[in-house]
This record gives sequence, structure tokens and C-alpha cells, in this order.
Amino acid sequence: MRQLVYICCFCFFACQQTPKIQKQPSPQKEIQSKKEKFSFLDSLFTKNATYKATGFDFPVGKPNAKNYYNAQSFTENNHLGDDWNGISGGNTDLGDPIFAIGNGYVQFAEDIGGGWGKVIRIIHQYKGNYYESLYAHCDTISVKKGNFVSKGNQIGTIGNANGMYYAHLHLEIRDQIFMDIGSGYSQSTNGYIDPTLFIKSNRNESWQK
Repeated sequence: MRQLVYICCFCFFACQQTPKIQKQPSPQKEIQSKKEKFSFLDSLFTKNATYKATGFDFPVGKPNAKNYYNAQSFTENNHLGDDWNGISGGNTDLGDPIFAIGNGYVQFAEDIGGGWGKVIRIIHQYKGNYYESLYAHCDTISVKKGNFVSKGNQIGTIGNANGMYYAHLHLEIRDQIFMDIGSGYSQSTNGYIDPTLFIKSNRNESWQK
């Protein structure tokens, strides 16, 4: 009898400590979801063709990042973007304007707190492909999800993630547009593009699909 009680107690606690396995969406459902998202974007940019990107400029000191420098470039310290700082250092660029690097659709504009602070994410359709530009640590946001923006439009101001850093703009460019926010740092650059190289390689073009 005593052995039976021990066995029952062991099974009870073992079951309590076994983590529940969460069901993951099937690959087929994930593929279908992405197809639906791309279909939505295709329709969106077909109806609003003037907001297809025709070239890209820098997000600060437009159009050529005048009076700014790249303090931590892509892949430096496993960095997944560029950190744009004012040349005077410190918080001297706090509140400076941030500009959309190209025509596009605002898919996210919120304060998510933590090390990210206020974040803006813009989808660009360019030469038949989709890209995302992400602007982080903003002090203010002047666009909303669902807005269309043109290259050079002010979308917010440079911040410091509510005092976590000296003021700067963290800019990412992604060629996989449905990824999570991420961590900003990783040894893997899958889905990420060197922002400065991309912008310099795609300046002021008049190409339209």
C-alpha cells in the first residue's frame, strides 16, 4: 500500500512539472498566411502605385546624412543595423527629425518599451520586391499604422529609448518583411541587409513597375 502511495505521488508531481507542448502552426498554414499577406500588399500598392519606392535616401540629415555619422555599422559587434548619431555627440541630436528612406506603407508605429522604445516599420515595394525599413528608439512618432509615406517625409524624431542610451537612430533594412522585431544583434544576418550599402546602391531612381 505504501509503495502504491509513493507511485501515485511521483506520477502527480511528474505530470505537474512536465511542460505543456504548445501547438505550432503547420508549415502549410504559415505558407498560406504569407501568401495572404503578400496578396494584401500587392493589392495595396496596385491601388496606391504612387507609393511604390523609386529610390532611397538616408533617414537623417536628408538626403545624404549631413551632420551625422554611423556610430555602429551593420555587423559591427553583430549589429543588425546602423546607428546614426549627430556629429556633436551625446544627446545633441535628441528630437532631430527622422525621414522615411523611401515611399512605402507604415505597417507598425508603436512604443514597445524596453531597449527598443518607440518603433516605426515601413514596407517598401521596389522593383517588384518587398523590403522593410525599421526605425527604433524614437522620441516621437508622427505616423500611424496604415499611413502611406513618401521618401523624405518626416515620420518621427530621434530618441534615446526613454533614457536608456544617448540619443541615436537605429535603422534596419530587411528583405524578409514578416519577421518579428528581433533583438537588434545576432551572428546571423539572414533577412537583414546592410542599410548604408543598400541606400547608396539605390539612390534617386525613377524606375516604376
